[in-house]
Amino acid sequence: MTTRPQFVLFGSSIVQYNHYGEGWGATLAHLYARKVDIVLRGYASWNSRRALQVVDNLFPKNATKQPALVIVYFGGNDSHLPHSSGLGPHVPIEEYIQNMRNIAIHLKTHSQESRLIFLSTPPINEEQIIGNIDEFGRAKRTNETRRIYSEACLKICNDLNIKAIDLWTAIQKREDWKDVCFIDGVHFSAEGSKIVSKEILRVIKEEWETTLYWKKMPVEFGEDSPYDPVHPNGMTTINVSNVPFPADEDWEW
Repeated sequence: MTTRPQFVLFGSSIVQYNHYGEGWGATLAHLYARKVDIVLRGYASWNSRRALQVVDNLFPKNATKQPALVIVYFGGNDSHLPHSSGLGPHVPIEEYIQNMRNIAIHLKTHSQESRLIFLSTPPINEEQIIGNIDEFGRAKRTNETRRIYSEACLKICNDLNIKAIDLWTAIQKREDWKDVCFIDGVHFSAEGSKIVSKEILRVIKEEWETTLYWKKMPVEFGEDSPYDPVHPNGMTTINVSNVPFPADEDWEW
């Protein structure tokens, strides 16, 4: 069996659910079909504390094959309002910074083959979230807190020279973002995912166009074959191994 490069998507529910409703993970899997294996390592409700506990198990330094690209997202759950019991996903910002730094350093140093992209905490539509008010009348999740965690993630990546995508800003560039980018105020709709997909592909094209960009990567079993569809001239066949589907879609990503 041939061995394709792997892109590993590591994060919380933004990753676990990223195939739902034309999600951004589904778009990557579609565009990289026959070129890359997209591996999901998404864990709904996880925070950076829990992610740090397993990062060595998921990305062991002695693995014979290392991913070509790792896309990392944590922060939305960390930024929850703290619960009086001490339970729940909240992680204080100082600890979040250290956790994400440790995750980044582990991934950055465990393999020279792997490229990294971190996604910062995206915005939320507070009004759309069901049950967002606790028993004391406080919002469990706020867009302002999301901004703080997003900026923290971006600073970590800047300090460590890791590529990062500012989702908090990218989503809000669209004027109607609150109305169209979420299915529940938190998780992305098809329109929200389209923004995420384009941002990821933009970074890949800018930084690693010749090695990781979908249009430039080789296709598995892409050679001409007499079993391909017959050309209208009746003399040759049409190689469709690297034709985007649907063909009339604007895939200028």
